[in-house]
Amino acid sequence: MSIPKPAPTPAHLHESMMRSVAVLPEGKRLILFTRHSLRERSNGGGFASSDLPLTPKGRVLAKAWGRWLAEHLPYSLDTPSIASPIMRCVNTAILMQEGARVSHPVTPQTLLVEPGSLVTDAERANALFKQIGALNFINAFLANTLDCTKSAEHGAGDLLHLLFEHQPKPNQLALAVSHDTLLAAFLGVMLRDFMSDARGKRQLDWNDWPKMMEGVFVWFDDADKFADATAYLIWRGVEYELPVSMLYSS
Repeated sequence: MSIPKPAPTPAHLHESMMRSVAVLPEGKRLILFTRHSLRERSNGGGFASSDLPLTPKGRVLAKAWGRWLAEHLPYSLDTPSIASPIMRCVNTAILMQEGARVSHPVTPQTLLVEPGSLVTDAERANALFKQIGALNFINAFLANTLDCTKSAEHGAGDLLHLLFEHQPKPNQLALAVSHDTLLAAFLGVMLRDFMSDARGKRQLDWNDWPKMMEGVFVWFDDADKFADATAYLIWRGVEYELPVSMLYSS
């Protein structure tokens, strides 16, 4: 009987993901908090509407990435996952499961889309977002200068708590599929103490921005309560450690 060849590295996958999987620990309750796969181009001045689907290449990438993870990691994707209710996110999770040859519910979560996660006044936030653009909007959010969003700490804390509540069993990998703005905001808060320069906490630039199908691996220690937990993240091949209590200390 012939032995199937392992899947090659998926085409169009951001190279940082290979650096991240190379340093993953074993035996954790792992979550991949990721941006969705390749989508159709926006025709609204850079504003991605909710009905933009995955491209054919995006569908192939999501499925190939799921297969690669299943064949190369000591983790099983045979566990429920969560996603933004926007179909390109739900479909990314479903296709990754198909690639891994598993099938589990993908539960839509309003905290993984806007409004719902960071925004408190959708009308004002949408107008400002279109006026100043995604990068400036997220940097203003991180600086706590917006009156149409939660505080940066509150928004990131809600997302982190969502991941804590959806941890899989040890040696399993759950998916949490969302959007670039939410992932950028989450990382900007979680990694703020590691992203300082001589002038203090720096702003994000486009080099920091999560690309399509790029994500951060997250796990927690064995604390029973979220407030007592320590979160661990691997982003672009570097591991970070953050006690949850520090998120609320500033």
